[in-house]
Amino acid sequence: MNSLFAGLGVSVFEVMSRLARERDAVNLGQGFPDDPGPADVRAKAAEAVVDGWNQYPPMLGLPELRAAVAAHYRRFQGLELDPEREVMVTSGATEAIAGALLALIEPGDEVVLFQPMYDAYLPLVRRAGGVPRFVTLKPPRWTFDAADLAAAFTDRTRVVLFNNPLNPTGVVYGRESLEILARACVRHDAIALCDEVWEHVVFDGLRHTPLMAMEGMRERTVKIGSAGKIFSLTGWKVGFVMAAPELLRVLAKAHQFITFTTPPNLQTAVAYGLAKDDSYFAAMRAGYQRSRDRFAAGLAARGFSVLPSAGTYFLNVDLAPLGCDDDVAFCRDLVERRGVAAIPVSAFYGEAPIRSVARFCFAKRDATLDAALARLEGVVGEARA
Repeated sequence: MNSLFAGLGVSVFEVMSRLARERDAVNLGQGFPDDPGPADVRAKAAEAVVDGWNQYPPMLGLPELRAAVAAHYRRFQGLELDPEREVMVTSGATEAIAGALLALIEPGDEVVLFQPMYDAYLPLVRRAGGVPRFVTLKPPRWTFDAADLAAAFTDRTRVVLFNNPLNPTGVVYGRESLEILARACVRHDAIALCDEVWEHVVFDGLRHTPLMAMEGMRERTVKIGSAGKIFSLTGWKVGFVMAAPELLRVLAKAHQFITFTTPPNLQTAVAYGLAKDDSYFAAMRAGYQRSRDRFAAGLAARGFSVLPSAGTYFLNVDLAPLGCDDDVAFCRDLVERRGVAAIPVSAFYGEAPIRSVARFCFAKRDATLDAALARLEGVVGEARA
């Protein structure tokens, strides 16, 4: 057995989800909405599976979806992409990340990671033979500067894996941070692998800016998007990869031997969805922002110190004011005694984790959030007692 995967313990996500099931808890740990997703997009998928093509689609993706991806990013982010040579469809963003790491790094190459980070990043980097170099982000702002990057980048840096908006912190990095990162990538001749799956789930009037649009980054960026996040259909696993032709040719070879292709009916439905009117995307953001505000107000009213969240499905609370420096114990106690599942943010670090932050998913119906808030009544008082 491979020592890396054989040595991995049971993830905290699996532990918390199991406890949530056993305790009949309100599960605000896993990041998925309790809504079925847009009916018209789902209907297109059903229609396509009954009346459409169900054999192998092209390895790079259906031409209609690749054209829709290019048009979508031209409309929303001002990117000019060649759908024939610069767009590929994958079976979810995680496959896109795994394939890109296998395609871009040789054993011993260094990969810069920003922690806290999506839990798949570090095992995938290590399995591909990469050597991780960490930029550690700290609450409440979770920012980085040029000095932080200078400490992480070296002459052996091959790839920087950057998630924006950032899960689990909810930070949306703007142009100033992106320019700092772009300069570091150019200086060290590094490729930026950009996980931008939350690009449409941003609030407070913000607009996502792709790193690919920064000076010097067009030819050295791999941009990854996700239909699952755009349409609140997390089980569909339809991802998009965008890169300059020289990069995409190599990325496609890795994809060819991982999944090769993605269900054609889902691709057809996503192509339809990407062309939806701007009002859909605005309403989606407004709905999640309303849920964020409802849950944040409820947490604050119960004495929790709520950290800012400008994007994603997630809201974090600072446990330090409660005298808590063990977020794992706090979350376990919360699900066992109060019947609410959350995720300790220390699970998203590769080294030297911060242990005083817990993450909740607010992408839920009002009734679900209200049930959780009712169960959280008195938690802060008990912790301070």
